[in-house]
Amino acid sequence: MGQEVIRLVQEENELSLAVAVDQAGGEGILRNLKDYTGPADVLVDFSNHAAIWDIMDYCESKKLPVVVATTGHTEKELERIAEATEKIPVFHSANMSVGVALLTRLVKQAAAIFRGCDVEIIEKHHNRKLDAPSGTALLLADAVKTQRPDAVYQYGREGIHKREPNEIGIHALRMGSVVGEHEVIFSTDSQTITLKHEAHDRALFAEGAIAAANYIIDKPKGLYRMENLLGE
Repeated sequence: MGQEVIRLVQEENELSLAVAVDQAGGEGILRNLKDYTGPADVLVDFSNHAAIWDIMDYCESKKLPVVVATTGHTEKELERIAEATEKIPVFHSANMSVGVALLTRLVKQAAAIFRGCDVEIIEKHHNRKLDAPSGTALLLADAVKTQRPDAVYQYGREGIHKREPNEIGIHALRMGSVVGEHEVIFSTDSQTITLKHEAHDRALFAEGAIAAANYIIDKPKGLYRMENLLGE
């Protein structure tokens, strides 16, 4: 994803790359973020969730807006992100796709209308993805939960027992080179509605991250999400 961001920045005349950072290093790439002392307007994080401590420390010290596009954060890491929003503007999303942001909005609408239906979420990703379920699947489940505060998340199914009415089923598939698919199913005894987003190219996440960077660059401190980018 970092390479995709670099490629898109280099193709855009109005943008320029301040620095690229990766522990693996490489030509023109720093190994440590703290080693960069030059100017920058915004930081885009497509790295590993454990790097959030160094990233937030750096951005706070530089008063630098940050786009957190990495997933899989622990509760403590999410708390660190929340702390940073009290000092700097932070754009945080489990999925940087504008299409997924629209899907999330539609899921909220469907959950509000079909309050008593069964809800199941299926997400598919490549076989190298580490976290399961995906951050996006949880984002969609949270969207349903805004309309159903008593909902509980059921990760997969096994054993012999009936489905509880307040469950939100969440199922993760890992296979091949699937970029990312997310499907939310609303089903009653008489009808089923399926809302689905399918990513064809990872570039769409880099496109969303750059859009988020342009959006947040002049914003005051606080937390910003994809719904802010779409417009409330």
